[in-house]
Amino acid sequence: QVQLVESGGGLVQPGGSLTLSCAASRGFTDLTDFYAIGWFRQAPAGAREGVSCTSIRETSADYADSVKGRFTISKDNTKNTVYLHMNNLKPEDTAVYFCALSRWSFRALGTARLGSHMYDIWGQGTQVTVSS
Repeated sequence: QVQLVESGGGLVQPGGSLTLSCAASRGFTDLTDFYAIGWFRQAPAGAREGVSCTSIRETSADYADSVKGRFTISKDNTKNTVYLHMNNLKPEDTAVYFCALSRWSFRALGTARLGSHMYDIWGQGTQVTVSS
């Protein structure tokens, strides 16, 4: 069973930047049952929200409207790691951030690419707090 471990969270001032990492316990080329990886977040008393996702084997990516132009997803296949580069952070970005794997292909996910119900394997999360 593959495991995901997030890291890189912390406290940052509004307008600042952070990069989150999501490391898989198996190589991306070994994840033959999974096709997409996503980032999600959950604020206190809030629902889990899709932030960004990417195809494991291709370069396709998608973003929530709330983070477009500020967040960028990338991956390093040699390190089995997906990153979420977050710029111009706002207090409303404060949440626990999770990464997750989906058994659906990026194309098959379609408009549900950022739906948490489409993802099967989850990491434990990392806290991001944006505050002055």
